[in-house]
Amino acid sequence: QAQLVESGGGLVQPGGSLRLSCAASGNIFSINAMGWFRQAPGRQRELVATIASGGSSNYADSVKGRFTISRDIAKNTVYLQMNSLKPEDTAVYYCMVRYKELHSGLLAAFDAWGQGTLVTVSS
Repeated sequence: QAQLVESGGGLVQPGGSLRLSCAASGNIFSINAMGWFRQAPGRQRELVATIASGGSSNYADSVKGRFTISRDIAKNTVYLQMNSLKPEDTAVYYCMVRYKELHSGLLAAFDAWGQGTLVTVSS
């Protein structure tokens, strides 16, 4: 199964920027989509942004115009550039990769999740 390693979280002041990275490794035949989710204390996990294999991206309304998702296909890595951060962006951010593995000539689809990285926006 794929393993995801996230980095880039931390403490930032309102209006500041952070860049999250998530590298996928392991038995990956192909990647269908990559994305970022977040979970604030006492709230459900929510979608932040996704990017499909063809390159199309999708964002939560709350982050449109401030966050940008991108990827490096050769490195199986997805990034989340977060600008103009607000206190309400404070959460644990999780990356997700939807991929396929090849087993005995058959492709099987899986979702893998990162361990989470904490982003705190506070003065």
